[in-house]
Amino acid sequence: MSDEWNATGSCSGDCGSCGSDCGGNVDLNQPTVTLTLDDDREVTCAVINIFPAGEQRYIALLPLDENGQNTDGEVYLYRFYEDEHGNPNLSNIETEEEYQTAAAAFNEMMQAADLDETEEA
Repeated sequence: MSDEWNATGSCSGDCGSCGSDCGGNVDLNQPTVTLTLDDDREVTCAVINIFPAGEQRYIALLPLDENGQNTDGEVYLYRFYEDEHGNPNLSNIETEEEYQTAAAAFNEMMQAADLDETEEA
């Protein structure tokens, strides 16, 4: 898996020069990452959040279709870390136990966000 980070929040609006294939259909406040999967397919994902679980940090990514939408609700979870230069990196979650830890922390974070939205309404 390889990853390419796009800070869409810094988009200049000049689609001819940025190299992105977003077609201008992007939320400028939502960073994205482009993953190359094991089958060499590229998937652009919106970054939902980076969060701690246990002794690791994880990232939740929302895969987007060619229209910048996620219609199936699928979310990808990866280990997240920064290298010695502060560059973001992802790695696969290796065990089912680690995945369950990350998924539980993600679900808890999402439930807390839902409660916050409900209280604001």
